[in-house]
Amino acid sequence: MKLFKKLSAVFLAALLIAAVFAGCTASDNGGAQNSGDLKVAILQYMPHSSLDNCTQGIKNALDHAGIAYDVQIGSSGSADADCQSYAAQMAAGDYDAIIAVATPAATNAYSAVQNASSDIPVIFCAVSDPVKAGLVNSMDAPGNNCTGTADAIDIKGQIALIKQLQPEIKNLGVLYTTSEANSISQLETLKAECAASGINLVDQGISDSSELASAAAALIPKVDALTNLTDNNVVDNMNVFLEQANEAGIPVYGSEIEQVKKGCLASASIDYVALGEKTGEMAIEILNGKPAAQYPAVAVTDSFLVINTDVASKLGITIPSELSTAQTVTTTAE
Repeated sequence: MKLFKKLSAVFLAALLIAAVFAGCTASDNGGAQNSGDLKVAILQYMPHSSLDNCTQGIKNALDHAGIAYDVQIGSSGSADADCQSYAAQMAAGDYDAIIAVATPAATNAYSAVQNASSDIPVIFCAVSDPVKAGLVNSMDAPGNNCTGTADAIDIKGQIALIKQLQPEIKNLGVLYTTSEANSISQLETLKAECAASGINLVDQGISDSSELASAAAALIPKVDALTNLTDNNVVDNMNVFLEQANEAGIPVYGSEIEQVKKGCLASASIDYVALGEKTGEMAIEILNGKPAAQYPAVAVTDSFLVINTDVASKLGITIPSELSTAQTVTTTAE
């Protein structure tokens, strides 16, 4: 009987110790909930390859951490209205964070959270200029319940690549959406880089995709090549002007690898899957208790060169030896 009492006491003590350690788990990681209790909303502006890759990277990070998520993607024809509606639902929902992919999705999510007087943090992905978009006070000190990653495309590297493939280029064209803050910001940088490289930039703004065909038709005869920004509206409808450019024998330079696979000649490309994974990792740290307002936003500027050899061959462009280390792809059938 004494032995039984001793064993019982030991067993009860072990249970109490286990309970104490179980109760301490949340405080050990900064007050975070168990990952199985967390749920994140992912809002993607519209379906195109660059943003799809961002979302895939985010999902990779959240899956690895065992965090549940819901994904909403705006339709190509009504992305702004869709994102506004989805963002309002997310801000009113039972979510621990909202991750927003692309500038319009991020601004809608941030506005919805403010309108709902919610304390849900917003973590943005692929926002070209978070300060001009009004999402953060500065990259180093966001100040708001909002932070994330910026896809600062390597415009300097892009211009250098264009000059290597087309040494005699004089006029470079670009199409952009006048309502996309990210495009306006990138356009200013592109103008400066072109001026420094002795290239005349011919820019053509559009208000929506219905104007793209006529804008491209007016622009293409004036230029020796076209280049893309990370303009969501333009990239989503790239086939419209890509077909026109091909008929005219004018190269189109993409802003990332997926565009090159679809028929652009080349790009100094950002890895958007990696960008998404970085965003997801930041979201996990915020879910673990790190304040978004004090978490510096991250600008990812590293790029790699990629060239479509099918397009180069069709355009009669010889790839110079100094680009021998560039990644090469062929055109992917739709």
